[in-house]
Amino acid sequence: LFLAGYIPGILTGLFLMIVASIWAKKKGYKVGEKSSLKQVFKTFIDAIPSLFLLVVVIGGIVTGIFTATEASAIAVLYTLILGFIYKEISAKNLPQILLDASATTAIVMLLIGASMSMSWVMSYEKIPQDISNVLLQVSDNKIVILLIINLILLFVGIFMDMTPAVLIFTPIFLPVVTKLGMDPIHFGIIMVLNLCIGLTTPPVGSVLFVGVGIAKTTIQKVIKPLIPLFLVMIFALFLVTYFPQLSLWLPSLFDL
Repeated sequence: LFLAGYIPGILTGLFLMIVASIWAKKKGYKVGEKSSLKQVFKTFIDAIPSLFLLVVVIGGIVTGIFTATEASAIAVLYTLILGFIYKEISAKNLPQILLDASATTAIVMLLIGASMSMSWVMSYEKIPQDISNVLLQVSDNKIVILLIINLILLFVGIFMDMTPAVLIFTPIFLPVVTKLGMDPIHFGIIMVLNLCIGLTTPPVGSVLFVGVGIAKTTIQKVIKPLIPLFLVMIFALFLVTYFPQLSLWLPSLFDL
């Protein structure tokens, strides 16, 4: 599943960069001065400690030294140390940084708590099971079923955090797609990509709230500029959905 996410992730990132570039030209954002080869090399050397964070996190997960959840804590600790190395953090401003981080975390945890409550209500009312039954009755066409599943997951992602959504809907949708002959790894990538889009959409978009908090702006101001980005992410989602080799080719090289 980890390897299967590389190509969809890179593809989505490229689409987002293209849209950001077009948006920047349309708005007339100023272009920075072109750096010399010497400056590029110096910047690269200075950035090596930061780039090593990717090696620590991904390497630790792949080798099994720590889990993905533990990796996030390691990343925070490593970044904190880097802050002192680059002299962007000092003992004087550390308390304020921790206070700001606590406020942002509190908002995210409140949203996750609300989504967990919603997931409990859905489970109690047996809504996911009803969805599964309806899906099997609507059509046996793989294209149609995948389209419906994508629409449901996109809608769910708007109102529910990723963890409860995965726990609730994986056991419901997995038997359906398996019956259609779909690879479980491919479905896993589709589900994660759907719910990642949900993380950036209100009202329960925890990543959106974190970004707004860091940028010191409001949800209302960022929604309109985000619309083109939402559209290309959905386009990437449908490419990944209907071209399974985008997810399965890399794992197949390693016989996984």
